[in-house]
Amino acid sequence: MYYVVNDVLIFILGLIVGSFSNVCIYRIPRNESIIYPASHCPKCRSNISSKDNIPLLSYILLKGRCRSCKNKISIQYPIVELVTGLIYLIIYLTYGLSIQSLIYIILSSALIIIAFIDLNEQIVPDVISLPGIIIGFTLSFFVPYISFINSALGVFAGGGIILIIGLAGSVIFKKEAMGGGDVKLAAMIGAFLGWRYIIISLFLGFFLGALAGIILILLKVKSREDVVPFGPFIVLGSFITLLWGEKIISWYIGF
Repeated sequence: MYYVVNDVLIFILGLIVGSFSNVCIYRIPRNESIIYPASHCPKCRSNISSKDNIPLLSYILLKGRCRSCKNKISIQYPIVELVTGLIYLIIYLTYGLSIQSLIYIILSSALIIIAFIDLNEQIVPDVISLPGIIIGFTLSFFVPYISFINSALGVFAGGGIILIIGLAGSVIFKKEAMGGGDVKLAAMIGAFLGWRYIIISLFLGFFLGALAGIILILLKVKSREDVVPFGPFIVLGSFITLLWGEKIISWYIGF
């Protein structure tokens, strides 16, 4: 019973943080404060009351519409809340009640915000990635699961790989292949996860990104000339590595 209560509380915490993440996803690209004013409908600008701001539940009860103007609320809001809650729970079940879980939960929140901003706006905000590099590297001096050397190598490996691929792609395709935001995002993840995990994360990101691109082209949702943001695939690869990195390494060595 004790463990079930913990699981539920961690999931609820994720839902709450996911609700705040939605505020960040909407406001950061618009250079708006994430604290003031209070949550409001982006269409009619009316304030959202506490009873209408319960993560996940309010969206269901309101049938996905604003109480004031009846306009549809983006499905992104409950998706972000649910994804954050599930990731918090999976990290907790994987690493238990530990400092590693706390750090990975914080990192996950930042990555979810970055992924959805990149999906919506095709930018990776420096206001998250640059402080993230410093925070990740600084933490490596105080936590047992990653050394500061591993963290530093992760920064250079992550940022360097994306930078080299971006420069090569620009020469080959005569247009920007990788944005500077992707370089800083990979460096931030490397600071938290180290050089081995960032390499796996980027490999998975490239594979998943290529697979998604092919499917979107075949379905005629995108053309060959359309830009598909790479940030969300780096994030997805990082989540997979964060949870199952050692198993992937063991499988690869055995293979």
